[in-house]
Amino acid sequence: MQPEGTNGTSGGGLAVPMAWLYAEYIADELLRTGRLIPVSTLEFRAGRDTLALTIYLSDAAGELSGIRVVSQLDEWLSLTAYNHPWRDWVHTRFLELGEEARERGGPADPDLELARAAWHWLDRTELYATNLDPEGFPGDPGEVPAAVDESARVWTPAWQLGLPLGHLAMHLF
Repeated sequence: MQPEGTNGTSGGGLAVPMAWLYAEYIADELLRTGRLIPVSTLEFRAGRDTLALTIYLSDAAGELSGIRVVSQLDEWLSLTAYNHPWRDWVHTRFLELGEEARERGGPADPDLELARAAWHWLDRTELYATNLDPEGFPGDPGEVPAAVDESARVWTPAWQLGLPLGHLAMHLF
């Protein structure tokens, strides 16, 4: 990482993305505790990055380093719930955070840069996984199927696989 500034106000130190690293740590612990998927898989990374992005972007007050995980679970569960427009919410939050950064006019926010990198990976990487798309199921579009045919596999963006993994991991916490 580059130093935060060159005008002497940063003390010559590095800008450390503590909010993002903390969000990633929480997500990692939630997924490891749930033991849903092996840690060494791309599916685990999809779940961790999706959950970390949810945690980081939901921190509107900038207090992430001081939160208690249990007090935030309900919000994170609602953001990752089935039928929540998570992708649209992510785009909206990035626009809001980008506008705030422009208003401050300071150096680039290292937390926001890591969050954007995670989002680019999640949105541009496709994984071959069980079809969890409700449009692929017979019946009403809003109806959750009783059973998923695990042999029906499709290429899907990593975040679409990461959302249910993260959501389930929080339920198991």
